[in-house]
Amino acid sequence: MKMNYFVVGTNNMEAATKFYDSLFEEIGLNKVVPTERMAYWLGEDFAFAVAIPFDENPATNGNGTMVGFSVGTAEEVKRLHKKAIELGGACEGEPNQRGPRFSAYVRDLDKNKICFSD
Repeated sequence: MKMNYFVVGTNNMEAATKFYDSLFEEIGLNKVVPTERMAYWLGEDFAFAVAIPFDENPATNGNGTMVGFSVGTAEEVKRLHKKAIELGGACEGEPNQRGPRFSAYVRDLDKNKICFSD
């Protein structure tokens, strides 16, 4: 079994889409916008999405919920962490060696937690 997608909620689709478009611009993900309430960025064998909640209640970030992206190198971890902060995200852990992986943590504009690791 493998995970095939991960969705985070947003209360501002325009801001969230701009944040992730800019964050992913050098990674080569294919963006798909099937509806006004959802946008996907597709990789070779996964999808990441932002969505306005279907139940129309405000999106909230999950305490303890996190999405992790394996980005290949420590240099890419550092680049994406820095870029996320520049785009208005918040640092949740500077780039550093953690156990067997080099990783860094940020929160997006809706306070969803993201990990980049090598």
